[in-house]
Amino acid sequence: MRTINRRRLLSFASASAVAPFVAGLARAESYPARPVRVIIGFPAGGGADILTRVMTDWLQTRLGQPFIIENRPGAATNLATEAVVRAPSDGYTLLATTTSNLLNGALYADLKYDFVRDIAPVASLSTQPLVFEVIPTMPVGSVPEFIAYTKANPGKVNVGNFGTGTVSHLAGEAFKLATGIDFVSVPYRGTAPMLTDLLGGQIHAAFDNIPGSVEHIRQGNFRALAVTTASRSEALPDVAPMGEFIPEYEAFTVAGIGAPSGTPVERIEKLNTEINAGLRDPKVRTRLAELGATVHAGSPADFAKLIARETNRWAKVIRTVGIKVN
Repeated sequence: MRTINRRRLLSFASASAVAPFVAGLARAESYPARPVRVIIGFPAGGGADILTRVMTDWLQTRLGQPFIIENRPGAATNLATEAVVRAPSDGYTLLATTTSNLLNGALYADLKYDFVRDIAPVASLSTQPLVFEVIPTMPVGSVPEFIAYTKANPGKVNVGNFGTGTVSHLAGEAFKLATGIDFVSVPYRGTAPMLTDLLGGQIHAAFDNIPGSVEHIRQGNFRALAVTTASRSEALPDVAPMGEFIPEYEAFTVAGIGAPSGTPVERIEKLNTEINAGLRDPKVRTRLAELGATVHAGSPADFAKLIARETNRWAKVIRTVGIKVN
């Protein structure tokens, strides 16, 4: 039997101990080494879908791997969120987070996940107001005229939203409370089917994300009466803010990216760094502004604070209005 030189043995042992560490660094440095799925809880063509695709296009070019959008609409984003919660915590399955994710804890009593516990914030992308719009045949040209018309026709005006318990729904319910009017809230499974019915005249008005409706408004398919913030939107500078008619009324959506809890910190940080680089890119910023979004860059911790603040704010509204989802 050959005798192994002691120096060679020690060298081999040292190399063996370092190997896993070096391999780990290689894995971290090479991320992503294969396609990344980004799951969205709304149909294609909606505001969340459009905004997420702007960023995934940037990431795909920047990181050299496909970022594949997977639309899983239904249950106010719960189906999509559950899919991400159950996915491996490896950075290859991400969630397009929206305000709906922040509302569901207050709306559903039997969720199969805890959003704050089970989804790690990666990066915020933007905030944006909704737009309150009507069909061209609606005989109103302003928010006060809509209020007067609806009061004269109680229960006969149908106003769409992109899902029960979504910010679109809550914006409408808050509008009812603030004005004392009575209209029929019509929920849909996302922006796209809502806009299809709005275009067809099956509903009279809607609260929608600006990205989903802005081109329709510019083409004259819809008449925008207000954006749901205290100030105007760059995408619709001629549209009055709802705050001009209803003091302190405000509703905006939050767009971002999340990952399953337990995803390696270095992968979250890499994604955050690249997303923030994208948000600084003039072309990306211009595209987001065209869609009515305001860039909201920051660290994962900053995104966590925004999530907590908006979750608490909307939970109070949900309790006041008494909305429950079975």
